Amino acid sequence: MESKYGFVKMTGGEFVAWIQSQRIARTIITIQQHHTWSPNYSHFNGRNHFERQLSMKNHHVRNNGWSDIGQHFTSFPDGTIVTGRSLEATPACIYGANRDSICIEHLGNFDQNGDTMTNEHRLTIVQMTAALCSKFRLPVNTISIIYHHWFELSTGKRNNGTGGNKSCPGTNFFGGNKVDDCSTYFLPLVQQHMAGDDLPSLPPAIENYVAVTATSLNVRTAPSGSASKASGRESALLGAILRVYDESNGWLKISNSQSHWVYGKYTTEVKRATVNANVLRVRSGPGAEFPIVDNLMKSEEVFISTIKGDWAKFSLEEKWLSKSYLDFKS
Repeated sequence: MESKYGFVKMTGGEFVAWIQSQRIARTIITIQQHHTWSPNYSHFNGRNHFERQLSMKNHHVRNNGWSDIGQHFTSFPDGTIVTGRSLEATPACIYGANRDSICIEHLGNFDQNGDTMTNEHRLTIVQMTAALCSKFRLPVNTISIIYHHWFELSTGKRNNGTGGNKSCPGTNFFGGNKVDDCSTYFLPLVQQHMAGDDLPSLPPAIENYVAVTATSLNVRTAPSGSASKASGRESALLGAILRVYDESNGWLKISNSQSHWVYGKYTTEVKRATVNANVLRVRSGPGAEFPIVDNLMKSEEVFISTIKGDWAKFSLEEKWLSKSYLDFKS
């Protein structure tokens, strides 16, 4: 591994071990796939990984007004991976649909007549997607693994590419950018890579969740404000969904294997639920008279903080769902 400009560069094999070693407080339920389009393969000379990543960060900060580079990772034509924004931070990659996501940008233009993906790049994309599914115990399907093309550009509503969408991650990305293309050409490769690596079942004590209500919430080594901060992990950020393993005097244990605690005063309880309708409209308030601001597809998961009559509110967002179309985990 090599570090520069605050980024870390690694091979696909190194990434598998590295991601398993990371302590990440927020709950992840989707992995986004993107292509950069520009820069593309012509901008990569085999040595300028860090310079390309820094250039993207500068563009995102100066031109887009974001606080950091938008993506968590960038993959390169030679099969290497460079880290981006903090894994504790929500990405800035799919407008209106970044919640609980990891964002990967693949350097290149993978539209028809664009770059021809190298074998090294192809393997790394599959390998890192499989590693992320394993790390976060995600099923290999088109709910957990998503393409930018499936979300309307101006609203963030999921419409599966029926109009007003970018081509990202490319019309020739592993056979195409449609949902059926992903299911036919990309997901089987991810599943094959994970063959023999069954997702571990979740321990029964971690079906409780909270959302962080503070701008930044320290993780400590014991349930006390005087305890030292946990080394090797960053603070949990506003809106992050944390799994809760134990409780002690108002403190919440957020790791099954480590003594890592946050102060519960700066969190609010949320319930995990699954959409049971083919398409569920998301509204700006608790009633059918409020405007539609998003769409959710069947089997998508959400975290609910408030129930108001027949309506349920996203964790810290002003977005509401009809409660009757949600299956709550007991």
